[in-house]
Amino acid sequence: MTKRKNSRSFLAAVSPVACILASCGAAGSGDKASAAATEAAPFKVEQVAAFDEPWAMDIDAATGAMIVTEKKGKIRLRLADGSLGKVSGAPTVAYGGQGGLGDVIFAPGQGGKTLDGRVVYLSWAEEGDGDTRGAAVGKAALSCPQPASCALQGLQVIWRQTPKVSGNGHYSHRLTFSPDGQYLFVSSGERQKFTPAQDLGTNLGKIVRLLPDGTPAPGNPFADKPAPTSQIWSYGHRNVLGLVFDDKGRLWDLEHGPAGGDEINLVKPGQNYGWPLVSDGDHYDGKPIPRHKTRPDLAAPAISWNPVIAPGDFIFYTGDSFPQWKGRFVIASFSEPGLVTVRIDGEKAAEEARYPLDNRIREIQQGLDGSIWLLEDGPAPDSGHLLHLTPKH
Repeated sequence: MTKRKNSRSFLAAVSPVACILASCGAAGSGDKASAAATEAAPFKVEQVAAFDEPWAMDIDAATGAMIVTEKKGKIRLRLADGSLGKVSGAPTVAYGGQGGLGDVIFAPGQGGKTLDGRVVYLSWAEEGDGDTRGAAVGKAALSCPQPASCALQGLQVIWRQTPKVSGNGHYSHRLTFSPDGQYLFVSSGERQKFTPAQDLGTNLGKIVRLLPDGTPAPGNPFADKPAPTSQIWSYGHRNVLGLVFDDKGRLWDLEHGPAGGDEINLVKPGQNYGWPLVSDGDHYDGKPIPRHKTRPDLAAPAISWNPVIAPGDFIFYTGDSFPQWKGRFVIASFSEPGLVTVRIDGEKAAEEARYPLDNRIREIQQGLDGSIWLLEDGPAPDSGHLLHLTPKH
């Protein structure tokens, strides 16, 4: 593995614009989360594959096969035996900045010995009219004449960010299903436009709840309003790069702050999470933002970080391979490359430990056996490694 870079020094040297495009944050003023000490890693790391700017992955519960998205628009496979393959028929993506091919998940409740016929959901950035772009979510079935050679069949866009706007940042477009498999949740970033997060007439800066076909879910907080308002589950979000359910069926998000103020939120229907009215960070130009504690009428984060950790994604760990992590969040981190573990205290959370790694981590998934899979955030061809974390003993 490559020599670890001094990420904090590097981020302090780059411009705010570069930092925004890199989907990171810089240290800012404000209340600091209690940072736990760096811990000796309980895992060993194996590098098992390399990808070109990988962004997301998901593991098929029946076969153990892994599907991986690359930001420039390719979809890759890694079968349970370690062999690599590909999926053709990916959509055309608006690549640049934070834009490109995004998340991928298998539809819940699927079985069978091969990937053939599996339904998958994808997100990506797509071009609009003029100099505009926005996130889209699509649904397709896999057609796999050979185990390592599949194609997307019947790809259909089921949801879009509204409206499309200029810029290349804050698409968010993370996907997750509710534990019962009935609802699809999508994180929709505010596209670095700030005010749409508070505008209920758009779905920017929101978390939306949909039926599996992309239509607004009945019972949403604003279900009696026309779309896109009827899609909204919660609002006042900035750039949500993680969505997970815990063992109590509660939805949590992992959100990038500006210069400071990364946060985890317990997401409740109809709640306003405050962006850009409040934050535990400040604007990149140093202009202060009122803190969450000044607006008790708005939903406060369960935990926030200042300086930031610049998260990539997170999981709620349920396995047995790392018993000290069970019932915890395990977060993929950019600014100090590695993992951050967080325990849940009711509706609040507290950091427990940090485990350094060599490179920025974009994505994390729990394996079927409780081991951990990571994707490094590598921009050069084949520099984004797939890492497998297993117990040391």
